[in-house]
Amino acid sequence: MAAHGDRPQEAGSGVAMYAEERQQAMAELVTRRGRVSVVELAKTFEVTTETVRRDLSTLEGHGLLRRVHGGALPPDSVTWLEARLSDRDLANTAEKERIARAALQFLPQREATLILDAGSTTIRLAEILPQDHRLTVFTHAVPIASRLAEQEVELHLLPGRVRSRTLAAVGVDTIAALDRVRADLAFVGTNGIGLSHGLSTPDHEEAATKSALIAAAARVVVLCDSSKIGVERTMQFAKLSDVDVLVTDDQITRAQRKELESTGLEVVVA
Repeated sequence: MAAHGDRPQEAGSGVAMYAEERQQAMAELVTRRGRVSVVELAKTFEVTTETVRRDLSTLEGHGLLRRVHGGALPPDSVTWLEARLSDRDLANTAEKERIARAALQFLPQREATLILDAGSTTIRLAEILPQDHRLTVFTHAVPIASRLAEQEVELHLLPGRVRSRTLAAVGVDTIAALDRVRADLAFVGTNGIGLSHGLSTPDHEEAATKSALIAAAARVVVLCDSSKIGVERTMQFAKLSDVDVLVTDDQITRAQRKELESTGLEVVVA
């Protein structure tokens, strides 16, 4: 954790608190409550959400908690592994709306074949795809397919076993179908993104399917809110060099953006 020499921060009680003490208090609070949001921690310890995210990364590195979208869980919790789509859809909604709209700039002008990955941000993108484009869309996500079924697109729903947690088809049938596809552009979601572990997700079948989505596209745009930056999940499905663009929100720090761009990744802030 942080050294004792760090400048003290004022906690909500009015008592001066060093970074290490604050982090320990955060870990104890998460253990006691079961789940605590970044916003709640920022208010409790009277620090910025950026500071909270750094603290949570430090604590996760020490095995004292698990980071999840918008907050943290105790280290022994099994629910940290993968939030259900319905839960994720409620997190960082404003940021996801902005990310989806910013992603539209990467659509070819009039005609294109797209792959849309499963996820709460890609669902928002599907809902705002322009009706004056001639689009062919491949997706393994049931919610996305249901939204596009009545729109003016040529829709292909990929086969496979549908996971109840993500409502997305995965497995050998999905991957085999993608082997025959060549798309102009793939919009991909991720549970985590970082310099060393690249793009990652908790489930191995989900990871294999996402890898196939990326391999099937000439260009790859990642849609990812800033809470996932610096987060590592169990299964890597792509290196940063495998993708072209990251679209994220304005809570990304200057240091995070500089590190990601140093790898050659284009970072667009919505």
